[in-house]
Amino acid sequence: MNSPFHPGEQAIQARAGVREQMEPIGSRMIRDYMPEQHRLFFAQLPWLLVGSQDSDGQPQASVLWGKPGFAHSPEATLLRINARPEVDDPLAANLHSTARLGVLGLELPTRRRNRMNGPLVERDGEGLTLAVQQSFGNCPKYIQARDWHWEARPAGALEQGVGLDPRWLELVNRSDTLFIASQHLDPQTGGVDISHRGGAPGFVQLGDDGRLWLPDYSGNQMFNTLGNLLLEPRCGLLWIDFASGDLLQLEARAEILWPDQAGTHGLPALPGAERLVALTPSRWRLRRSRLPLGFGDVHPSPFLPQGH
Repeated sequence: MNSPFHPGEQAIQARAGVREQMEPIGSRMIRDYMPEQHRLFFAQLPWLLVGSQDSDGQPQASVLWGKPGFAHSPEATLLRINARPEVDDPLAANLHSTARLGVLGLELPTRRRNRMNGPLVERDGEGLTLAVQQSFGNCPKYIQARDWHWEARPAGALEQGVGLDPRWLELVNRSDTLFIASQHLDPQTGGVDISHRGGAPGFVQLGDDGRLWLPDYSGNQMFNTLGNLLLEPRCGLLWIDFASGDLLQLEARAEILWPDQAGTHGLPALPGAERLVALTPSRWRLRRSRLPLGFGDVHPSPFLPQGH
């Protein structure tokens, strides 16, 4: 029987000591169709997080939005998204006929999240349709709950560059939420994932080595993202300014560090982290005032590690 996990995921699970227990769990959780509750869930959302891959194989992390119902499932093996990316979103250039996308549905007020990955099967003037290759739920740990409302904003400027820059570092330093797109390159079973990471404000730290340090807390133990990064270190990162609607899209290369390695890099172990991911920043885009959603006060996750 084929494993639901690729070799990178299996290797991380083995290193973490959970390989045997995760195989049957993954076989039950990961489906090639969306159950009814997932189909209903996506139709309730005002946004979707989307992972894609550019022509050079670089993952990108993006967000699409629309009135609830803009994403819906006409049948259990399809997800229709009636939205198109803005022209300066990297996603716009990545929607070619052989594209494979990762989608994350996240309901911030309830901390519910479900993922769906699959190939693009249709694109038209209204949006796109994806076929379901993988569908599974994610645990609500570390999601900072927020209510949302529509908030019209005039679109701001596009700023872009390469490497560390104070124009975007300020957002990273105060953020409690990050989205990371990664990929498995197998031509038959591979694809793009996009996943949520959360923590206390400033949980992603700038190290003395010029890299961004992301703590990896205990989660569902499937290690989809880390398994991808082990085999292909390129990733796409998305930060959202929940106050202004700014969107920061950053390309990076990741290195996974385990507890016995962290001390050699001059960064103290971050509270609660079981592993660290060191991210070397590369090209970035800061799209000012784009997300037309406003958010209420944050309700921190009860699972945040002690010490924050």
